[in-house]
Amino acid sequence: MASTTPVKDDRLTIVAIAVLACVVQDVLHEGLGHGVTAWLSGAHHLTMSTVALQSDIETRWISANGTLVNLVFAAIFWLLLRNGRRYSPSLRYFFVLAMMGNLFTGTGYFLFSGVANFGDWAAVIHGLQPYWMWRLGLIVLGVISYYLSMLLVAAELRPFLETPADWPRMRRLCWMPYFTDGILAGVAGLLNPAGLFYVIASALPSTLGANAGLLSLPSLMHRDKAAPEASVGALQRSVPWIAASTVAALLFIFVLGCGLTWSR
Repeated sequence: MASTTPVKDDRLTIVAIAVLACVVQDVLHEGLGHGVTAWLSGAHHLTMSTVALQSDIETRWISANGTLVNLVFAAIFWLLLRNGRRYSPSLRYFFVLAMMGNLFTGTGYFLFSGVANFGDWAAVIHGLQPYWMWRLGLIVLGVISYYLSMLLVAAELRPFLETPADWPRMRRLCWMPYFTDGILAGVAGLLNPAGLFYVIASALPSTLGANAGLLSLPSLMHRDKAAPEASVGALQRSVPWIAASTVAALLFIFVLGCGLTWSR
């Protein structure tokens, strides 16, 4: 019989794990996705910040690979959650948030570029005709893939719902990362060399917009009447997670936020 005592998670550890997952997602998108692709494509000058990659060449592959890398790593984190190991609650939560961030960014970009006619996938479909049909295709793909992503993330979060009445825990585990990621991206974005425009047009939409599914996940899961799996304990105060996230946040804001430049 499941306990009815609410699980008490350490809020600072939740924030720390959310920070690390956010940094991983952003570095994968801008660095491994856009940056490495541009370098291998022959770019001679690159500037990477938390909000954009600026390159002296532009191709469809450079634009597309930020999203594609996010989706590949979302699958990797999902596979890590499938390998049967019994992770600590903190590590499992990190894998779930890392999967979520990469999934929501990847699928959300289709919808964002289709609606706003801006961003990576607007660049990918630029010049293709009939253009309105390509934009409509992005919107449809974005809506379907984003909703399926929400269902997948909900399935991975369900083991954290250890008591049938502990929905406040699920709101805490979903909403705290949402606001943490938004604050981190906004602060780091203010220092970027591309200007304030990219904070409004890129940094905030790619976090507050792409992660908006976190706000409705608790309600989505509440409609599912399946019994929760009592398999994940409380997130205890963890000095290593907090220390690692502090270092990552400082580097993200004051180093990557200001931009890193490579030339050859």
